[in-house]
Amino acid sequence: MKLMRRVFCVAGALLSLTGVATTALADGRDYNDGPVINVAAIRTVDGHFDDYMHWLATGFKKESEASKAAGLILSYRVMVVEARGPNDPDIYLVTEYKNWAALDHLGGKLDAVAAKVQGSVDKANQAQADRAKIRTVLGSQTMQEALLK
Repeated sequence: MKLMRRVFCVAGALLSLTGVATTALADGRDYNDGPVINVAAIRTVDGHFDDYMHWLATGFKKESEASKAAGLILSYRVMVVEARGPNDPDIYLVTEYKNWAALDHLGGKLDAVAAKVQGSVDKANQAQADRAKIRTVLGSQTMQEALLK
């Protein structure tokens, strides 16, 4: 009787472990979808690096913090890099979103944040046009982090 009880206990434990392992790998992937990250490559105009950094520390930071408080973004970072040539970025702006769905209708939501921070969408657009005198946006790339299991 004791032997039979042990056999049933061992069989039950193995069955339970198999169920857990199957559930953990049910999607067949070795990773989960992580946050979505956008990286914008910026090249400052010669002699205007400090001017652009000042704007990042003031206007950009205000808008990013407001976007974070509104739940539109998870985080943001400014990365300063050594440009390898005249057409390479010297700054990367990194913005983290919860997932791809967070990008749906994002433009209108960010316009509302910009209007709140800067007074109106027109003022925000003019400020962006003014920044074109001290920097060039070389492009951006959006990617998703793969969280390994």
